[in-house]
Amino acid sequence: MLRVEIVARIRQAHFVQGKSIKAIAREFDLARNTVRKVLRSGETNPAYVREVQPRPKLGAWTSTLDGLLEQNERRSQRERVDLVHIHEDLRAAGYAGGYDAVRRYARHWARRQGTGLERAYVPLSFAPGEAYQFDWSTEIVVLHGTTVTVQVAQVRLCHSRMPFVRAYPRQSQEMVFDAHDRAFAFYRGTCQRGIYDNMSTAVDAVLIGRGRQFNRRFAQMCSHYLVEPTACTPAAGWEKGQVENQVGVVRGRFFRPRPRFSSLADMNTWLLEQCVLYAQRHPHPEQRDSPVWEMFEQERPSLVPYAGRFDGFNARTAAVSRTCLVMYDKNKYSVMAQAVGRPVEVHAYADRIVIRQDGQVVGEHARCFGREQTVYDPWHYVPVLARKPGALRNGAPFKGWVLPGALGRVQSQLRGTADGDRQMVAILTAVLLDGMPAVEAACGEALAAGLCSSDVVLNALSRRRPMSAPSLIATPDALRLHHEPMADCARYDTLRSPNHGTT
Repeated sequence: MLRVEIVARIRQAHFVQGKSIKAIAREFDLARNTVRKVLRSGETNPAYVREVQPRPKLGAWTSTLDGLLEQNERRSQRERVDLVHIHEDLRAAGYAGGYDAVRRYARHWARRQGTGLERAYVPLSFAPGEAYQFDWSTEIVVLHGTTVTVQVAQVRLCHSRMPFVRAYPRQSQEMVFDAHDRAFAFYRGTCQRGIYDNMSTAVDAVLIGRGRQFNRRFAQMCSHYLVEPTACTPAAGWEKGQVENQVGVVRGRFFRPRPRFSSLADMNTWLLEQCVLYAQRHPHPEQRDSPVWEMFEQERPSLVPYAGRFDGFNARTAAVSRTCLVMYDKNKYSVMAQAVGRPVEVHAYADRIVIRQDGQVVGEHARCFGREQTVYDPWHYVPVLARKPGALRNGAPFKGWVLPGALGRVQSQLRGTADGDRQMVAILTAVLLDGMPAVEAACGEALAAGLCSSDVVLNALSRRRPMSAPSLIATPDALRLHHEPMADCARYDTLRSPNHGTT
């Protein structure tokens, strides 16, 4: 292959200096045919093109390979196989060559067939407030000194390119609800249309064409925020290319090198700050004179007003064990003792668990994302202590239970007495009836008097209860007097009269 410099010197020697082909061939130590070809072609950057591609092993199998490639091309996108499977089918038919020859031939075959057009895309344009895109990404961070994998919800406004990023422990449906609510609260509005892939938390079934059967709860969320959901074609990530590009940008800028945080809440606060800083510092890809944040501020009036928080929970029915525990997501949560024996409905939010029975809340806890863990609320077991006061000392829900203020000091003093557990259970039961502030004040009064017992505390508590007026009892008609007596004190004077005895 001749270099560009040699070609230039050959052309100058012939056309400028007038040298013959024979002289040029001697000067540059080249064949005359090579010099003649350079001068006649007129090319300044000649490239060698092989006219015939030798295929010692694949040559006899090209027609068979063409048939396999055409058959694969006629299949639907979901049913197409990769070149590894085609190579295996070709070897099963008798081909003894390697995979690289098949791969190279398939690439040239695709160019001849024009299938390379599948990699060409049409640029999209969105009006202000028209659409947003949503997707998930998986990132690695350090939380509490431990390397963990987090799921990052990514939202992007299609017009202004304003990003929103928030991390969660997993990609469950309640996390999807929470991510949308926090994103719309940050944007102070939402768009008319939301673009999603066919994630299982949103789409129950992919129908023919653009038809989708959306999840019932997901459809309720979209109705709450006045959003029309749109699902992409399967395996067509370019239909939401903006958020796909944002995933790569966020991963490179926010998660490399691997960030460290003390908690997930601190991480999400930092991510929101980084989104704002990125939008303020980077220009809009189409309006290069304006940063993303300025375009976002211009788009805000066109957004659909924020409709308030959607009650985004994932509901499950569960049974209550004899130990007042409910199992959800491989963890156990306590409920009130009166809920034992009947099923409950567990409402799982992104950050908490709410347990209801007959419309009443019988338990609420911060959500636990571990496995085989038990979350207790000691107050749920106080009614059970009335029958088993000894459980206050060794019961699992009461281990490490620190009571506040005067109530805790009363417990410390009663712990050394013979029936301290029984007396403490009586005081704790009063908390369920009168409330913590009233019992706390009664315990403080008992401690100030130097008399620490349940009788003193309950007596002080009873004096603090407001006196209720006695209820009026209606007199039945059968007992009502026809002649009501009249008060007349002068009648007592008749007792002093001399003839009282004869009258």
